Amino acid sequence: MAPRSTSRDLERYAGLFASRTRVMTSSAMRDLMAVTARPEVISLAGGLPDTSTFPPDTFAAVANRIAAESCAKALQYGPTEGLAETIECIRTVMAAERIEVDPEDLIVTTGGQQAIDLVTKALIDPGDVIVAEAPTYPGAAPTFSSYQADVVQIEMDADGMRVDLLEETLERLDREGRRPKFIYTVPTFQNPAGVTLSLERRERLVEIARRRELLVLEDNPYGLLRYEGAPLPTLRELDGGLYVMYMGTFSKILSPGIRLGWVAAPKPVLAKLNLGKQAADLCTSTLSQLMVQAYFEESRWRDYVEALTELYRARRDTMLDALAEFFPPQAEWTRPAGGMFIWATLPDFIDTTDLLARALRDNVAFVPGTAAYLDGRGRNSMRLNFSGVDEESIREGVRRIGKVISEQVELYGTLTGQAQAPSPRARRAPERPDEADQLADVVRMPRRRKGRA
Repeated sequence: MAPRSTSRDLERYAGLFASRTRVMTSSAMRDLMAVTARPEVISLAGGLPDTSTFPPDTFAAVANRIAAESCAKALQYGPTEGLAETIECIRTVMAAERIEVDPEDLIVTTGGQQAIDLVTKALIDPGDVIVAEAPTYPGAAPTFSSYQADVVQIEMDADGMRVDLLEETLERLDREGRRPKFIYTVPTFQNPAGVTLSLERRERLVEIARRRELLVLEDNPYGLLRYEGAPLPTLRELDGGLYVMYMGTFSKILSPGIRLGWVAAPKPVLAKLNLGKQAADLCTSTLSQLMVQAYFEESRWRDYVEALTELYRARRDTMLDALAEFFPPQAEWTRPAGGMFIWATLPDFIDTTDLLARALRDNVAFVPGTAAYLDGRGRNSMRLNFSGVDEESIREGVRRIGKVISEQVELYGTLTGQAQAPSPRARRAPERPDEADQLADVVRMPRRRKGRA
């Protein structure tokens, strides 16, 4: 058995590390995986789809088909850009989002996370600016940090990223002589906030990108998981692929375990992504790609996505009901029309990183809000996932978190002498989608004011 590391060991290796390792940060979700893997812990932390819903007989049929028809191919290297069969499956999924894409404009990646990494690797030098939403996808933050990017985050409201603030920020960066390399956005059922960028703002964002010749990375893992309302055009559809790079994944509509995503980008950009992927892993798993192809031929993939949508809609509603019952009146949260996440904000005196430590004692987990910022904000917010556990666990998990929050609120009231608000049990969740607009205390992102985009 090797001896345990000592401070002397750290000194021995410290001079060997690249300077970029000093700014590398750990993924909040990955850090929680070891804890949340314990069966007694209710995890509302990870962005986990419910893979227990995938039919075992379908999995067996797909595996048997590959073994019988494509065994040697499945065990071999493949082209860096991906198998033609897999790319056709990707085009089918994108067509369901009303996007037509040339096969030569696509590259298959090892999950959506690699897509973010490849784009950042291809475009960012140390100190370059990336513009992102505030809050942003917690998994993107460590990637941006590892390439030493300067991430400027734009506030959001109930209609998504404030494009008026984006324009002000771009003008300020112009005056400073700093041109962003790209804008990163999750416009539909945003992770972690759950809100959706309005049509007006989508059109304005695309117009800004064209006028400024500025690249946009549109991350769209959740677009097909819609629970209410009409679909909006993607940024890629509005732009036509001139400045919008589009990334998707099979993780949320099929399985995260197959580690399969993709990027559609302008050909000059795609060529650089291809070189970066060659250096990273040569090619995405051929076995995983053939599994997707076989699955699309064996089964009705849209039926499975629709079944997931119904399941997740019920779980979202359960979480909203539980939040209204168990969280104190000082808390606020979003009401997503799709996706997997609710963003909750607590009183300023509560630090959700400390709160998580207390919640873990009660065997429940969430992602603290600071994981979605690169400037220290979000300390009194949290991301809650409703797709990964059943309704009974959602309700019990929210109850446990609410109990810890209420204890902190009561302690603060005792120490400061401030009167406490009415019992949270006096409130209720909205019964109809449009009723949520009437309950200001459950909306974290305020409605857009007239004239604001």
